[in-house]
Amino acid sequence: MADEMKKHLTDLMNSTDDVLGIVITDRDGVPIMKVASEETPDLALRPTFISTFSMATDQAGKLGMGKNKKMICMYGNYQVVHFNLLPLVVTVIASSHANTGLVMSLDKDIAPVVSQLAQVVDIASMS
Repeated sequence: MADEMKKHLTDLMNSTDDVLGIVITDRDGVPIMKVASEETPDLALRPTFISTFSMATDQAGKLGMGKNKKMICMYGNYQVVHFNLLPLVVTVIASSHANTGLVMSLDKDIAPVVSQLAQVVDIASMS
C-alpha cells in the first residue's frame, strides 16, 4: 500500500511542471512520506523547515478569520505550498516558475493518500 501511495505522489510530482517534491508530515513536521527530485533543496525537506508551518498557521488562526487551509511561501528560486489537512500536513516544493494555482489544486489529488495515511496515524496514536 505504501508503495502505491508513493507512486501516486511521484506521478503527481512528475506530471505537474516545476514541482520538485511533495512531503506529507504530521503537525510537528515529522516526515511520514516524501517524494523529491534531485533539484529539491535539502533545506526544504528538513523537519525544522516544514514544522514552521504549524507555528505560522497557529498564529494566523489568531486573526479571527477561521482555520487556515493553505499557505504559500515565495522565495527567490522556489515556492512552497502547505496544505493543512490535519492531522497531517502536505508540503509541495516547486520552482518559482511553477503555476501557483496549479500547485494549489494538487490538494484534491493528494487528499486520498492523506486520508489513508491519516487513518494509520490515528490508529498508531491510539496504541
